[in-house]
Amino acid sequence: MTLLQVMPEDDPENVLLRTEDHERITEALGDSSVTLRRWPVRGTVTPGTSQEQVLSRYRTEVDELCAHEGLGLVDVAQLHPEDTEEWKAQAAKARSAFLEEHRHGEDEVRFFAHGTGCFYLHIGERVYATVCTAGDLLSVPAGTRHWFDMGPRPEFTAIRFFEKADGWVGDFTGDPIGQRFPRLDALLKAGAAR
Repeated sequence: MTLLQVMPEDDPENVLLRTEDHERITEALGDSSVTLRRWPVRGTVTPGTSQEQVLSRYRTEVDELCAHEGLGLVDVAQLHPEDTEEWKAQAAKARSAFLEEHRHGEDEVRFFAHGTGCFYLHIGERVYATVCTAGDLLSVPAGTRHWFDMGPRPEFTAIRFFEKADGWVGDFTGDPIGQRFPRLDALLKAGAAR
């Protein structure tokens, strides 16, 4: 279930738009040059699915996107739940790191092959909480302030695209805005309560 919830930057309780309609989501994001597309989901991803296996399933789309958008580095980020204290501590640390607002010097392009994650896009005076699920390809323009929530029990596999070989480089803003907004689990729970 792809979901978009838009809120004023100074009033997270005030929901200006909440929708699961793909057309409305792409239109609302497109107004800010953010692109959301869909690719077909190919196969089940399990903890044993390798990066190479994921990439081979989407090789045609990956190659076309890289050629069209000048992307030179592709990798796969994966987290699958485990019931160990070590995994829980690592997942909590990873989640915390990405909850801080940051931006990048190049577009942030992600394809979700499995699972769920939420990009919070701080554009102008609004925050666009964009919950991505399997099949979603999100492209966020360089310089867009944002943060990411993978949830309290992260489970996702995402193909990451970069222009340069240095990969993910974040410029953290120091703004604690992300602490005031509902987390991924709260966004999903609010939808289930409706």
